Formats: sequence, structure tokens, C-alpha cells
Amino acid sequence: MSDDIRDIVLGLVAAGISAALGWVARTYLWRRRLRRKQAFFGLPGHSECLLVVNRESASEGAVHRYDVFALLELAALIKDCGAHADIARHDTARQGFGERTEFCLGGPYSNRRTAAHLASLLPGVTVDTTTESGPDRGSFRIGSEVYRVDSGVVEYVLLARLTAGEGGRPVFLFCGQRAITNQAASRYLARHHERLSRRYGDNSFCLLLKVVNSHAYGPDVVELVADVTRAAREPAPVAGAA
Repeated sequence: MSDDIRDIVLGLVAAGISAALGWVARTYLWRRRLRRKQAFFGLPGHSECLLVVNRESASEGAVHRYDVFALLELAALIKDCGAHADIARHDTARQGFGERTEFCLGGPYSNRRTAAHLASLLPGVTVDTTTESGPDRGSFRIGSEVYRVDSGVVEYVLLARLTAGEGGRPVFLFCGQRAITNQAASRYLARHHERLSRRYGDNSFCLLLKVVNSHAYGPDVVELVADVTRAAREPAPVAGAA
């Protein structure tokens, strides 16, 4: 074998080894990221989760189109984890928490299960569900702070990952003041789940997000107001208590 042929063969072998090592490294990194994503969402491969949908406030049984968009965002995350989703209406979901991952969409006015989760897991959060017009309609009270709706200009949504029960699977809560804020929170989770996973791991958290000028920007401009986990998990003070 001449020196030229030997050099060509050695070059091809080296290129093949480099390509194989690169493929192995990329596969390892991809699988590690997938495992972290599955752990954060509580969705190992071939597992099942529950999507709990609310109703549109103006109609019986209908789902608002922005909530449908939010469901599509969540469905993509679930598919990426290799899991499967069951869909249930808020008034038909009959299970505890911890057995399988749950994504619960909508505020307590349109979603009874959200109301139950707030009372059980986030007792420091109070949502004004009155139907009469007024400055506090739809507002959030978290601890001593009140966050009011300025429709289409400034709106708020709670994004929470909550763990309870024996199974340890999380409940993800998207509790918005309007349907478009639910979609904003689901999109925020899809975009930032890696950062949230690094910060919180498998621990519970509750974030208050602000959706800015949804009339112009839709659900895309979202600001993190605060991590309100501590205030949200402490029982709200009783009115008139000394």
C-alpha cells in the first residue's frame, strides 16, 4: 500500500471515528435533556397525564379559543416527553393529585378544579370571581398585594408547579384573569421550562406573570413579576382578625 493510499484510509477512519463520537455525544446530550424535561414535567416515556379544560364564561360547555391554543402548546410539550394525555372537563375530573401529572387551565370562575387547587394548595391566593362590574373584578390578592385587571393593557396570570399526594407527580396550574393570559402562561412554560427546571428542580413554585398590551401583542409579551410561592402557600389572613 502506498503512502498516499494509507493516508487516505487513515483520514477516512479518523473522520468516521470523529463522526461517531460526535453522534454519541449529541445523543447523550439529547437524552440527558429529555430526562430532565421528563422529570420536571413528571412525564416519563409512555406515561399518561391529564389536561383539565375550563369553559368559556359566556357559554355552557364551550372552550375559549385562546384556551384551545394553550392546550396545543401543552400538547406539544407532552408529545416531546413521549407521554399521552387524557382531556377532561373541569367539572368531570375526579381524581386526587400526585398519581399522574395534571395541567389545569383557567381561573376559578370557569374551572372548578382550579378553585379546588387554590383552596388546597395555594390558600394565600384569593381571586375575585364576582360578576358585577367594578375595579376589583377578576383581581388577584396574594398576601397583602392586589393585582387588578386592565383589560387588554395589563393582565396577570399565575403559573404554578405544585406537588402533593403519594405519587409525587406535579400539578401545573395556569390561572389567568383572561383566557389570553392562560395561553401566555403556557407559552412562557414552553419557552422557559429548562431555566425553571434548573432553578426549582422538582420543587413546587408559583410565579406571577404580567401580560403586557395583549390587544396589540397577543400572548407574546410576558414579564415575570415575582416568585410568590411563599405568600401563595400561606393561608390568607381572616378578615377582621386582630
